[in-house]
Amino acid sequence: MNRKLEELPDVLTAVELSDFLSISRRRAYELMDVSQDIGGIPCLKFGKSKRVLKADLKEWLTKNIQ
Repeated sequence: MNRKLEELPDVLTAVELSDFLSISRRRAYELMDVSQDIGGIPCLKFGKSKRVLKADLKEWLTKNIQ
């Protein structure tokens, strides 16, 4: 299910991120694990849980998607 950026919640899970970007959940976690300097998506970490702020995703898309 592809949604518009405006329709996403303010804080996204890996599942929501993968759905929005049409990538696997594993790839979403890989993007959250890699450094932002080499294209990673900034994320918040709570123990083993990771979340992406919609504002950070929007900024990442602006920088990395042409």
